[in-house]
Amino acid sequence: MSFSSIYDIAGSAMTAQSVRLNTVASNLANADVVSGSEQDGYRAKRPVFSSVMVDMNDPNAGTRVRIDDVIESDEPLRRRYEPNHPEANKQGYVFHSTVNVVEEMADMMAASRSFETNVDVMSRARSMQQSILRLGQTS
Repeated sequence: MSFSSIYDIAGSAMTAQSVRLNTVASNLANADVVSGSEQDGYRAKRPVFSSVMVDMNDPNAGTRVRIDDVIESDEPLRRRYEPNHPEANKQGYVFHSTVNVVEEMADMMAASRSFETNVDVMSRARSMQQSILRLGQTS
C-alpha cells in the first residue's frame, strides 16, 4: 500500500469523525429544546457512513470512508404535560427532543478517539517516509 493511500484512507476517516463530532455537538446543543407540536420538535441526528474501495483492481489498496447522509431519529418525541410552559399546546403538552445526553457523550468520546487514532496513523506514516529518506541519504 502506498503512502498516499494511507493518507487518503486516514484523511477520509478523520473527515467522517469530524462530521460525527459536529453532529454530536448539534444534538447536545438541542438536548433541552421543547416544542408545542411533535412535527416541530428536534430529533437527534446521526451520520451514515459506508466504505468505498480505493482501487477496485487492487484488493490490498484498502477502503475509504464515505459520508452518505445525516439522518434524523425516528424515535417519537417525549411528550410531557406542562400546561404552564410557554410552548405548551392547547392540551397542555410540550414535546422534548429525542437527544440522549449520555449516548451523545459516549459517541463523542468514541469519535474523538477514532479521530486521534487516524492522526496517529498519519504521523507514523510520515515518520516512516522520513526514515526511508534518511536511509537513502546514508548509502
